Amino acid sequence: MKRLLFLLTFLPALAFAQYPNKAIRMIVPFAPGGASDFVGRILQPRMTELLGQQIVVENRAGASGNIGMDAAAKAAPDGYTIYLGNIGTVALNPAVFTKLSVVPTRDFIAITQVVDVPGVLVVNPELQAKTVNEVIAIAKAYPGKLNYASPGSGSQNRLEMEVFRKVAGGLDMVHVPYKGGAGPAVAGLAGGETHLMFVTASSAMTFVKNGRVRLIAVTSAKRLPAFPDTPTMAESGYAQLTSGSWQGIFVPAGTPKEVVDKLYNAAIETMKTPEVQQRLANGGVEVVTSAPGEFAKFVQRETERWGRAVKEAGATAD
Repeated sequence: MKRLLFLLTFLPALAFAQYPNKAIRMIVPFAPGGASDFVGRILQPRMTELLGQQIVVENRAGASGNIGMDAAAKAAPDGYTIYLGNIGTVALNPAVFTKLSVVPTRDFIAITQVVDVPGVLVVNPELQAKTVNEVIAIAKAYPGKLNYASPGSGSQNRLEMEVFRKVAGGLDMVHVPYKGGAGPAVAGLAGGETHLMFVTASSAMTFVKNGRVRLIAVTSAKRLPAFPDTPTMAESGYAQLTSGSWQGIFVPAGTPKEVVDKLYNAAIETMKTPEVQQRLANGGVEVVTSAPGEFAKFVQRETERWGRAVKEAGATAD
């Protein structure tokens, strides 16, 4: 009997010690083409190599990332579902969507931040504006005529535009939210469906380089090495628009510490890999890592910060 009790106690620990022994899915809560998908697919090969099991990127787009976040939070807490969350889904959505079934700070374990993604203000080249002030002048000259895109009603990029409209004197523009995240939204801008938008640099990089959208300003605290001649929003007179879009790895609450530790170590080693760092840098993405406890505190602070910003801007889900 004692031997049986010992085995019943020991077997679960043994199972987690052998983790992972099958494929792991990484839920990305947006469609292919956006910043989250870009980051996830760069992390995927190296994490697969380090963990010895295939990481499968699963795009679960919709509802400003809430569909994917809900699926990840409700997955079994066994380490075989990891979630690539970002500032929008984890810190913003709880304030914008008042009836969420998921409370990120309660329903996830924050493992580590992996990147910070600067934002940019971009316009369709048909819009005759090359500076922030020229954008404002056109918007004021044609009230209600300009359309601005966003990756969803509750996205950081939508909130950034709401703040911009307010601090620029109450610009009258029409919001056009896109399903699926930044990829479809910036593609719509490039195709002439909308006039301007805030979006992550990684999502806009290809379109900027091929001339399909025009870069006006960046939201980072300093200019981006990839675009040294492009001013920051602060330099343009709008320091309120200084922000970044962090991303991090989460697992469902209740995931055993042994599993969390293995995923953390794999993530940290992945972010130290020169090839990973170079590919991210080429997309305008900065590597930023943190320990689980540190990242959890950061997420809590960001949730409180953006909750206040949502309230002050009066941003709501369409």
